[in-house]
Amino acid sequence: MFDVFGNLKGLLRIDSVCIDNNVFRLHYKATVIILVAFSLLVTSRQYIGDPIDCLVDEIPLNVMDTYCWIYSTFTIPNRLGGTVGKDVVQPGVASHVEGEDEVKYHKYYQWVCFVLFFQAILFYIPRYLWKTWEGGRIKMLVLDLNCPVISEDCKEDRKKLLVDYFTSNLHTQNFYAFRFFICEILNFVNVLAQIYFMDFFLDGEFTTYGSDVVRFTEMEPEDREDPMARVFPKVTKCTFYKYGPSGTVQRFDGLCVLPLNIVNEKIYVFLWFWFILLTLLSGLSLIYRAAVVAGPQIRLYLLRARSRLSPQNHIEIITNKCQIGDWFVLYQLGKNMDAIIFKELLADLAKKLEGKETV
Repeated sequence: MFDVFGNLKGLLRIDSVCIDNNVFRLHYKATVIILVAFSLLVTSRQYIGDPIDCLVDEIPLNVMDTYCWIYSTFTIPNRLGGTVGKDVVQPGVASHVEGEDEVKYHKYYQWVCFVLFFQAILFYIPRYLWKTWEGGRIKMLVLDLNCPVISEDCKEDRKKLLVDYFTSNLHTQNFYAFRFFICEILNFVNVLAQIYFMDFFLDGEFTTYGSDVVRFTEMEPEDREDPMARVFPKVTKCTFYKYGPSGTVQRFDGLCVLPLNIVNEKIYVFLWFWFILLTLLSGLSLIYRAAVVAGPQIRLYLLRARSRLSPQNHIEIITNKCQIGDWFVLYQLGKNMDAIIFKELLADLAKKLEGKETV
């Protein structure tokens, strides 16, 4: 198992400088790790076995397995509620009348590993954009001020550089902040698009998949129709055609077992709940961001919460003089700097903004 997931260790690395927030990290770190891990899992035959095993008379098993995996298998939806007995070998694969009973083909199981990996790439794109646009600005500004132990001379020099940077670039950093806000919007749009993409991928079954599974567990046994068996059937049918000795077409009905769907059904139940949670958190994050952009008093409160050691009047001076971009850079610095050093930086900056030179 460690061999399979060993390549994910790089994604678990904690960055020395934080340039985003917790909801943002849920998209590019947690979700990407989950999707890549699931993609690796469904391709690991040592834990699942062969993805398909088919049984049919007169056709070599390996030929039947390959044929049915390539050309897909099918179930009979109106027989999913059947019970195993005289007429039904397995729910969903009972005998059917050609042209009268609905037949549902299942082709997507071949693509699950590729789709999961593709989704992981899409979830990382906003992070890639933000890293490119950010260009290491916060890391450059923090320098070594995130270390609690630093020489006094070095600390004073670097604080002076930061104060000079802020006063000389005052009201010019809005574009920097709005690019981050754009990436937050992209995160929200992406997770919504992913839900509808998976719904398309699973033939319209994903949007209600998780709620159907929850409802299924609460139903009486005789009334149950397992939604996981409908979307990811473990036993399916496959029809193989070949020419007989006289040149006539012979039809062979095979029964196929899909062990891989035991894993797939759990993966998509988890993803349904995870994507719903991620959508809610991302939506709340956008509401919070809109409030921050529109409300100077909210920015004042947040900066005060980030630097509890700073006097109230210093925070008010800075908030009144700064625009959203200046405030955003300061807030990002506060997440990465030692609390005492950040308090001293705000004090020096407040004095400078009031027109008083620091000693």
